[in-house]
Amino acid sequence: MADVGQEEDFEAARGKALAVGAKKFYLQDLKREFITELIYPAMQANCIYENVYLLGTSLARPVIARGMIEVADTEGCDYVSHGCTGKGNDQVRFELAFYGLRPDIKVIAPWRIPEFYDRFPGRQALLAYAAEKQIPVQQTAAKPWSTDENLFHISYEAGILENPNVTPPGDMWKLTSALDAAPSEPERLSIEFKAGLPVKVITEDQKTFTDPVDIFLGLNALARKHGVGRIDIVENRFIGVKSRGCYESPGATILRAAHMDIEGLTLDRNVRALRDQFITIELGRILYNGTFFSPEREFITSAIPASQRTVNGVVRLKLYRGNVVVEGRYSDEGLYDEAQSSMDELGGFEPTDTTGFIQIQSIRIKKWAQSNIRKGQGGVQAKDVYGSRA
Repeated sequence: MADVGQEEDFEAARGKALAVGAKKFYLQDLKREFITELIYPAMQANCIYENVYLLGTSLARPVIARGMIEVADTEGCDYVSHGCTGKGNDQVRFELAFYGLRPDIKVIAPWRIPEFYDRFPGRQALLAYAAEKQIPVQQTAAKPWSTDENLFHISYEAGILENPNVTPPGDMWKLTSALDAAPSEPERLSIEFKAGLPVKVITEDQKTFTDPVDIFLGLNALARKHGVGRIDIVENRFIGVKSRGCYESPGATILRAAHMDIEGLTLDRNVRALRDQFITIELGRILYNGTFFSPEREFITSAIPASQRTVNGVVRLKLYRGNVVVEGRYSDEGLYDEAQSSMDELGGFEPTDTTGFIQIQSIRIKKWAQSNIRKGQGGVQAKDVYGSRA
C-alpha cells in the first residue's frame, strides 16, 4: 500500500488485507518523492490536460508502480496485480510503468479476465459480494463513487455521475468547502519561488512552511477552507472513451496560479513560448497516458530546470470563496523594467524605433493583402472563411 497523502486508516487497511487473505502487508511512505519527483516538475511545466484537469491521479501512478515493483523485487515475485477497470486509463498507466521498470514482470488484471467480469460486471455486483462476505468497504449502493485520493487531489467517478447532466450531490465532495459555506472574509498568503519551485509559504497568521510536504499540506488546508479547487468535467480517456469526472485539487490550484503569475514577471518570452508548446503539452500527455518511464519523458523533463532558472520571486495571493486572486508579485530578476514599461516616462525606450519594427512586420501582411486583391478576394467588402466582413 502506498501512502501518497490520502486520508486513510492504514492500520485498518493492514487488518483488512490480512483478513481477506494477504500473506504480508507493506506500507510505503511515498509522499516526499511524489511531491519532489512528480508534482513539482509538473507544476514547473504548468501541466494540464484538456485545459482543465491538473492530472492528480496520473501524477501518483508512477510512484505507486515503482513502490509495487520494489516490493515485488524484495519478495521475489514474478507477478503483480491491479484492480483497475478494463475501460479506464489506470490499467494503462500502471502496466506501462511496470514494464518500464521491470520488462519481465507479468501482470494479472482481473477486470480484463472474462471469468471475472462476467461474474462481476460492475461496482454493484462487487458491493453485493463484499456485503455477502462481510468485507468492509466505504462505498454503498447509493454512493458507489470510484474515488482516488492523494496529497494532490481526490477524484470521483461512477454511479449517478455517469449521467453528465446530473449535478453531483453536495455530500459527495470530501475535501473542499462549498462556496456558500466558505468564510465570508478573504485570507491572504505569500509564496516564494526559487528556480520555479515553492520554497516558502507565509500565511496571514504568520505561519511559515518551507518543507515540501509541509508546504503542500499547508496550502491544502487553506484551499479546502475557502472552497478552492473543485472541477466537474467530461474528459477524453486515452483508450478513446469519454468519461465524466469530478475533482478536488485544493493546494495544487493555488500553486499553479502563483507559479504561472511569477513566470509572467521572470521568464523570457521565447523561453516561455517554447516551454508551453513542447514541454507543457507533451509532459501532460505523457503523464495522462502513462508513459512516465520512457525515453521521451526523460528527454522532456531534462529541459525543465533550464526553463526555470530565472523563475525566482514572491507572489502575494488572496483566497476567497473558490477564487485564487493574485494581489501582487516581486522579483530581483530584472526582466521587468518599471521605467521602461511606464506610460509616464520614456525610460530609455525610443518610440520612433517602433516605426521600423512595424514596417518590417507588415511586409508579409501587405503582400498577402495585395495577392488577395489581385484574386478578387481582398478589400473591405470581401468575406473571410467565417463569413464575416474582412
